[in-house]
Amino acid sequence: MPCRLRRAEAGDAPALSLVAAASFLETFAGTLSGDDIVAHVTNKSAPAMFARWIADPVSIATLATHPDGDAPVGYTVLTTPDAVGDIMPGDIELRRIYTLSTARGTGLGSALMDRAITDARALGHTRMLLGVLATNHRACAFYERQGFSVVADRRFKVGATWHDDRVYARALTGSSSG
Repeated sequence: MPCRLRRAEAGDAPALSLVAAASFLETFAGTLSGDDIVAHVTNKSAPAMFARWIADPVSIATLATHPDGDAPVGYTVLTTPDAVGDIMPGDIELRRIYTLSTARGTGLGSALMDRAITDARALGHTRMLLGVLATNHRACAFYERQGFSVVADRRFKVGATWHDDRVYARALTGSSSG
């Protein structure tokens, strides 16, 4: 099932918001409280948030759609680093990378990462940062397979609850993993 990847446009904000909410719920149901999930998605994944990223010339949102019907099934957001520790010139943050469970095992995660790395390099960035819930072992293992290393720890608030996160970084020189 090779999904289609494309740079998001202004009209894609609702689709990005939808897949953001669904993928966050799928990923964290049973790990985070329901109230915290709803509050986080409401505040951090509203269509207006995605519209701002799409309109921002230093950010790139990529939408992945299913080959049968073009339903949104994954996405990434590259943007200015925020709350990921020490920032150096040339840094960009992979603020979001999610896929729906229907796309797991298809290579979509690696394809989205490769696209994010290519886009970051095209913007002239030399290092990519990202934050992840420390207990999200699946995601941590994925990032490590993609060449990322832990560079810091942070506290991250989801809804009303603070969690321990890891901050990963990867140099953007050389070829991408995948």
